[in-house]
Amino acid sequence: MSEHTELIRLEEISKSYGAFKALNNVSLAVRAGEVTCVLGDNGAGKSTLIKVLAGLHPASSGAMYVGGEEVRFTTPRDALNAGIATVYQDLAVVGQMSVWRNFFLGQELTGFLGNLRETEMKKIADEQLREMGIELRNVDVPVASLSGGQRQVVAIARAIYFGAKVLILDEPTAALGVKQSGMVLKFIAAARDRGIGVIFITHNPHHAYLVGNHFVLLSLGKQVLDATRDEVTLEELTLQMAGGGELDSLGHELRG
Repeated sequence: MSEHTELIRLEEISKSYGAFKALNNVSLAVRAGEVTCVLGDNGAGKSTLIKVLAGLHPASSGAMYVGGEEVRFTTPRDALNAGIATVYQDLAVVGQMSVWRNFFLGQELTGFLGNLRETEMKKIADEQLREMGIELRNVDVPVASLSGGQRQVVAIARAIYFGAKVLILDEPTAALGVKQSGMVLKFIAAARDRGIGVIFITHNPHHAYLVGNHFVLLSLGKQVLDATRDEVTLEELTLQMAGGGELDSLGHELRG
């Protein structure tokens, strides 16, 4: 797969819950080796977009293509089978369980008699985390002993190891301080540089601009910006996030 190959395309995706329209004709493309940032405040439609992409809720209308073929996910397993992995803000980790057990949670390696291949799993978890720049004293420590940023990186490394072509990250820096956010952003860039298509959901335009190649801004379920890095500045992103002036299709403020 070459760099910048289109992995996912959404065309005019809408999602309604009764009379409430959570998404209204959203279109975007996700490419290999790029970070697509989806920005918006609470209620913008970011969570609904994640649910559609992750197979939790089917779209009400519109089309979704993966690898150029139209798909309709009805379960999260459908999305996983298509190479789309989601790392949620409330990480699905078991705090008192070791790092290596969390790394393989639900996908344990077992021997002929069903016994866990513990040594092999520890070795793989350690190698994968080192590749992502996380060096732990040992992978037997409880995952709860890691920093918030390290826990995010464990989840990212796990998704990549198990074959994710597209990684959806739900507000991964929202609850983190400056140093820990910097760590997570570094690993988002590392995933991008390994050819993963990353969808970075955030309400922080500064974090988005540090790693993003492509920016989509949602407001009340509508897409109000779709621009590449060359087409929009951090100032314009920040203005729009703050509810500033209306932007044209390239993200430039309209004055009148």
